[in-house]
Amino acid sequence: MTKYVKYVDVTKCDGCRACMVACKNWNDLPAEPTEFQGSVQSHAKTTADTWNVLQYIEHENGKGDLEYLFRHSSCFHCTDAACEKVCPENAISYTKYGSVVIDQDKCVGCGYCVQNCPFEVISLKTYKDKNGKEYKKSHKCTMCTDRLDEGLQPACVTTCHTGAMEFGDAEAMIQKAEKRVKEIKDRYPNAMVYNPQGVGGTHTVYVLAEKPSVYGLPDNPKVPTSAVAWKDYAQPIGKMMLGATTMAVVGAFITNRLFNKEGKDEKQDGGGSHE
Repeated sequence: MTKYVKYVDVTKCDGCRACMVACKNWNDLPAEPTEFQGSVQSHAKTTADTWNVLQYIEHENGKGDLEYLFRHSSCFHCTDAACEKVCPENAISYTKYGSVVIDQDKCVGCGYCVQNCPFEVISLKTYKDKNGKEYKKSHKCTMCTDRLDEGLQPACVTTCHTGAMEFGDAEAMIQKAEKRVKEIKDRYPNAMVYNPQGVGGTHTVYVLAEKPSVYGLPDNPKVPTSAVAWKDYAQPIGKMMLGATTMAVVGAFITNRLFNKEGKDEKQDGGGSHE
């Protein structure tokens, strides 16, 4: 089965925000008023109504010159996704393209995916039912899976006028990224391919001009140990022994204790990544 990758070369991005506009238009996402960010950046990070953010980073290069670095920021679509592992309702799954999607009919808004995403690209949105009661749903970039089903490319890719983004066969895109890094090493000595293996690799692969931390990215993101233990071991064994209904109740309790505690401990230790 062919897997696909969205290739992003930040050195070719000119910060036009066309990718943001295309994402909003295709996915029918509402406008989102935000507080002034103190720079040209419109949003601090991705949200439930803004799945694609253009980041502007002021950076002093090796020559002591101040320059702007740009980065198209959206879901990475991890091969081994923490959000998929921690979801107690099995609302998050992988598609045949390698994209990670959320089934809104199954999502109960528990927020475990938000807490455990190493890139902080998932957000909860609050809704009201016909009786005025509030409920929440998780939202993020889908890599335009609905467009892929029709033989089209992600909306953000099709609108990029500088060629900073491409979409295609995973192996071909990774090879392209590796070749591009070699081409720009003289100008950007710290250039690298960002395709972290701690999450099994990603289906959004970057050519970065600087180290990941310069872009607010974790150097070596990993799936939380508790998520691996729960999804790959405890849940299958528990379902076999207790039955699906009982396991769902037990699972909700265990998930709450494991994933909330882990997130709390990381914050107390000063850990965690920032998108």
